[in-house]
Amino acid sequence: MNTRKEHLLAIRPVISSIKITENMSNDERFQNKTLRPIIKLQSELFIEVFRNYIAKHKNVFYQLTLERRLHYIENALQKDIKLRNALKGMVIGQFTVEEYGIYIKNSSALNKRLINIIRERLHSNIQIFEKSQILSAV
Repeated sequence: MNTRKEHLLAIRPVISSIKITENMSNDERFQNKTLRPIIKLQSELFIEVFRNYIAKHKNVFYQLTLERRLHYIENALQKDIKLRNALKGMVIGQFTVEEYGIYIKNSSALNKRLINIIRERLHSNIQIFEKSQILSAV
């Protein structure tokens, strides 16, 4: 019988561009070995969560310029504690018990890394939010 750990590790995508070196800090190693694969796995979910966030905030996002949309994402991730906690929970829920033990030792710094990666992912997928506006208008 497979364990939870084996299942979790088996479904994570492999990111071939990630290099792990001896010179890396523990936080950077954790970011590359754990956070990045989990965030890539959960990417579609993060996009849907942010679409829901936009809808709950009266679709103001869609009236903004591209630059303002990027700022809107930044602001939401910095200031909306419920959103931040939901996103962090989606990542933490994919940790193995061992990874969780590493995470809690330096959760503050790792949370910053986690949110920064999610921000990058949302920024790089900004065109998806544009498409959802067009589809909802049809």
